[in-house]
Amino acid sequence: MPPFPSQHAPTENRITIADGKLVTPDHPIIPYIEGDGSGPDIWAAAQRVFDAAVEKAYNGKRKIQWLEVLAGQKAYSLVKNWLPEETVLAFKNYKIGIKGPLTTPVGEGIRSLNVAMRKALDLYVCQRPVRWFQGVPSPMRHPENVDMVVFRENTEDIYTGIEFQANTEQNKRLLQFLQNQFPDEFNRIRFPESSGISLKPISKQGTERLVRAAVKWALANHRRSVTLVHKGNIMKYTEGAFRNWGYDLVEKEFSQQVYTNRQWEQTKNALGEDTANLEQSKALSSGRLWVNDVITDAAFEAAITRPQDFDVLATTNLNGDYLSDALAALVGGIGIAPGANINYDTGVAIFEATHGTAPKFAGKDAVNPSSVILSGEMMFRYMGWKEAADLLIAAIQAVISKKLFTFDLHNQSKDSTLVKTSQFGNEIITWMQNQ
Repeated sequence: MPPFPSQHAPTENRITIADGKLVTPDHPIIPYIEGDGSGPDIWAAAQRVFDAAVEKAYNGKRKIQWLEVLAGQKAYSLVKNWLPEETVLAFKNYKIGIKGPLTTPVGEGIRSLNVAMRKALDLYVCQRPVRWFQGVPSPMRHPENVDMVVFRENTEDIYTGIEFQANTEQNKRLLQFLQNQFPDEFNRIRFPESSGISLKPISKQGTERLVRAAVKWALANHRRSVTLVHKGNIMKYTEGAFRNWGYDLVEKEFSQQVYTNRQWEQTKNALGEDTANLEQSKALSSGRLWVNDVITDAAFEAAITRPQDFDVLATTNLNGDYLSDALAALVGGIGIAPGANINYDTGVAIFEATHGTAPKFAGKDAVNPSSVILSGEMMFRYMGWKEAADLLIAAIQAVISKKLFTFDLHNQSKDSTLVKTSQFGNEIITWMQNQ
């Protein structure tokens, strides 16, 4: 299909929602953005891989109808708009889309196109699975113990962009207000005359829907635990509130399905540690989900020394940004790290490469396409196309086992063979076709 909106968007074969569940036709229309910089290179490889996976998994009975939509440099070049409204509407109307990396326009009043899309579609979950594929170089002694899924809140925190540059009129007015209305708090600012100010809103509603999504996903996918990651020891009324609201939510809405560390603490204080341990053991042995919390800096340390302690992580926006990329480094880096931005209430989801545009490699057929390919695997699973998703995972593992790497992984592995973006995709396709 030619780029939307240069044509009238078709209405048939849309993915819809019925009774709270996605309904995917056999020939769904899926909008895509190829991306900027190296985006066209990785998208060209990934699209062929996706089509081959669907063809093989369903013997030709299913097929994706790809609909290109515009964003980023290509959109600006064609229609003088970095993020056309038609693109946002296409993702909203067709429910599911996928995208390559996008550049951040300089001096255009947009901090990030990715953030702009998340806000426009209220994609409140950034979901980042982190797992190791055998054969991928890793700094970990036991990378096989790394198997986590990060649920990062996607719409609040400092990413709301409420900032006041130092020495501007707005900044001075805000500081004057603080000095007049909250003098004690104002006096905590060490250098007010040269301070930039940023606000950090975290709401009960935003916390609840993020934690709810994480717990529902963990239960549906038979995971062991959900850990609330926060810096509540310092930011008590934002990050600390995130922790407390999270516990309140799971103990109220999932009382028969979870057991929390807060419940353990309450039993310990009332009846002693032995009784609390027995209560916990009975709850978890009966199949309940363990929900606990950890301070952010401790989470980074534990992810390296005890990764097996973590399963599903639910966290605030900034923490999640740091944590998801740091965890990816344990298993090969962001070149092989998939991601999705999802609204689990409306069903709208955009799956994406998690790395940058790498403009110096644009057109060189060099960048690892695994991030967007594995994001496609997430997309297939979200659509209910489990067979295609499983096939993709097996194919990527098979190619990695042959030590066929693009330069990012080849540089970390002495006995590997360097391949181009397109070659990596071809190897995946060949393996799938031979099954």
